[in-house]
Amino acid sequence: MEVVVPTYLPNVAYFAWLLQQKIVPFVANTHYQKQTFRNRTEIYGANGTLILTIPVEHRKVESHQQEKEVEICYASNWQKQHWKSLCAAYRSSPFFEFYEADLYPFYHKKTTSLFEYNLSLLNTIYSLLDQGFSYKIHAFTKSEHTLKDTLFFAKNKQRQAQNPYTQVFENKHGFIPNLSVLDVLFNLGPGSLSYLKKGVYPN
Repeated sequence: MEVVVPTYLPNVAYFAWLLQQKIVPFVANTHYQKQTFRNRTEIYGANGTLILTIPVEHRKVESHQQEKEVEICYASNWQKQHWKSLCAAYRSSPFFEFYEADLYPFYHKKTTSLFEYNLSLLNTIYSLLDQGFSYKIHAFTKSEHTLKDTLFFAKNKQRQAQNPYTQVFENKHGFIPNLSVLDVLFNLGPGSLSYLKKGVYPN
């Protein structure tokens, strides 16, 4: 069975895969890996692709941390920075104002667990798409599960071709595929679900 880890504001390819699952198979007991989309996302800023990263608390033996044990660090005001960046990138998009109030709390209240923070965000995005969010957390075993890293591993720069849609700054940098699902939501609004289910990839 293929299983996944909740990521921060998932990219389009990853989210499209999630929507194909009747019950999303998550795992929380695998070892946390740095340099992945677990704590980062990419949006379309005025200067092109902009990476937003959630800082996490450093442990002496980080390589042994399980996903469910990773805590968000609030030493810097990353929430203010991320919200400011989202507003700057998408305030002029067609549907930002329709979803703003639902996303605002995630950048103005603190959550300790990165795993739980990502799950809560996913639940909200599903709700904005008028979809039920059904998931099960499995105990990972190598004999039964395969961790699906290819869709969200940050070092993998290969992007699957995606059908273009209108983006805020495309007149400056052209269409940028596979950004955060928020890029689709803010630009397509009610048409987002249809795009994510049927129109992501060229026929």
